[in-house]
Amino acid sequence: MTDPQRADSTTTVAELRRLIADFVDRRDWRQFHSPKNLSMSLAIEAAELMEHFQWLTADQSRNVADEPDKLADVADELADVLSYALAMANQLGLDLSTAVRNKMAKNERKYPADEYRGRFGPEDHRT
Repeated sequence: MTDPQRADSTTTVAELRRLIADFVDRRDWRQFHSPKNLSMSLAIEAAELMEHFQWLTADQSRNVADEPDKLADVADELADVLSYALAMANQLGLDLSTAVRNKMAKNERKYPADEYRGRFGPEDHRT
C-alpha cells in the first residue's frame, strides 16, 4: 500500500482530477454529474463521514487516528467527499488551487490571526 504522507507530497490536484474524470468517463456517468447532483452527493458523503464521530467526545474523535479499522472507514468516507468535490470542480471547470488560495485570502482578512488566535471568535468569553 502507498505511504499516504509520501503520496500526498507527490500527487498533484490535476492527477486526482484526472483519476476522477477517467473513472466517470469509463462509466458514462458525466450525464448524471450535474452540479445539483454532485453537491447533493457531496453533502451525503459528508454526513456519512460525520456518522463515524457522532456521539464521540472531542478527545475520542482525535483517538480515531490510533484505531486502524475506524481510521480506514473514515479514510473511505473522506475520499468520497474529496472525490465528489473533484468531480464538481471538473464539471464546473473550476481551478481548485486558485479557489482555495482565494478563499484563504478572504479568511485571512475575515479572521485576523492576532484577533482569533486560540479562540473561535473575537467575542469568545472562555476563561
